Amino acid sequence: MIYQLNHSNTVPSLRIAMDHCKTLIGLRLQAYFDNGSFDPVAWLKEQYQNEPPNKGWLSFIPLQEYTEWLVVMLTLAPHVYPNFFESLIVTHLPSGGDFPEFGGVKAANHRGMLPTGETIQFIIAGDDVDKRLQLQELFRETHFFYRQGILWLEPVKEGEPVMSGRIVLPQENIERILFGRESAPRYGLDFPAKQIVTAMEWNDVVLHPRTMQQVKDISTWLNHHHRFAEDNNLKRKIKPGYRVLFYGPSGTGKTLTAALLGKEFGKDVYRIDLSQIVSKYIGETEKNLEAVFKRAESKDWILFFDEADALFGKRTSVQSSHDKYANQEVSYLLQRVEDYPGLLILASNFKNNLDEAFLRRFHSVVHFPMPNTAERHHLWKKTMPAGLQHDGSVNLLELADQFELTGASILNAVQFATLQSYARGDGKLLQSDLLEGVKKEFLKEEKSF
Repeated sequence: MIYQLNHSNTVPSLRIAMDHCKTLIGLRLQAYFDNGSFDPVAWLKEQYQNEPPNKGWLSFIPLQEYTEWLVVMLTLAPHVYPNFFESLIVTHLPSGGDFPEFGGVKAANHRGMLPTGETIQFIIAGDDVDKRLQLQELFRETHFFYRQGILWLEPVKEGEPVMSGRIVLPQENIERILFGRESAPRYGLDFPAKQIVTAMEWNDVVLHPRTMQQVKDISTWLNHHHRFAEDNNLKRKIKPGYRVLFYGPSGTGKTLTAALLGKEFGKDVYRIDLSQIVSKYIGETEKNLEAVFKRAESKDWILFFDEADALFGKRTSVQSSHDKYANQEVSYLLQRVEDYPGLLILASNFKNNLDEAFLRRFHSVVHFPMPNTAERHHLWKKTMPAGLQHDGSVNLLELADQFELTGASILNAVQFATLQSYARGDGKLLQSDLLEGVKKEFLKEEKSF
């Protein structure tokens, strides 16, 4: 499939914009080597006749000035033209040589130059000290570039100039600019979270009435939490965000409930991969988790931490340096969780495994108990295949009354029985196959059948 660039009829295309950037950098280099002066923002306004910079294919970015427009374009440039900056510098330094004033860094795989904050300072401000300092404001945490996850400066080692950090433009923003489509972040070491979705609906779920009422309370928050910011009293006192603990045995619907909340309100739900988050190396756990929080804050995602005991477990008495740093991780998590402005769900099999300091910060603690006989009967009925006939031997009430199973285990048992019917080709679901499926579930959990 060939994707077309998302151009607008009212603004220049990406190619024209890149050509303007090349010309602008050439004029800056000429002014630098000739000891002349050049105002790139004034030059841009003249080229675009004061057209708002955030129209057309950059409309999703709330650009206010051509300075910000230029930062986005210069950061995007190497993703379109790998030798974008080198091809311009070589015209003024044909013999090569170091050019530290221009900034820029080399990457691990990309063989060209990637822009840093120093690159932006050189191109836009030249040697104007006041302008160079003003440009640092574009990369602070208070600027919408950072708050909305559009771009940011990569941290540098202590003692190095802050603006020598590489400018990071996330892949999803690059695709949105170039192709007008939004893609999910790619799972990996840099982003240890996976999106969870479900084809099920709320009618497919069987929860205890109290559990369902507490889930409805979460829905109420998702519907109306924005109104707190409109209240002159509450907006000063109520922090944004909602923290919930789901606890109960595996297979009782914790993950499914999180996915359905996201589906109902049109929000992406990301499940944090604890195997990628938790690290034995000091400081790495916080770093891995920060990568997720940083992306999520600007996207209004629902974050779901399954088996949260590994991250949010009880702090221990300090008897070694390992205990000290483990407790520091928990303290960091306490603050980070409290600062998250969206819905954050922790899931655990046992509530008592979590640190009490976390429990005090939850807005709601929701118990997902093992289903009782009536609930199991509903689960069996809702799980039956629509395309098979029930043999006269099938007795779902007997199965529900006799075997204490979770919804997930019931689904596994029905899947096994359905496959047996497909293999026989008789189009019938048998009680004996359902019993064999139940037996397999009991054996998995080392329970007597």
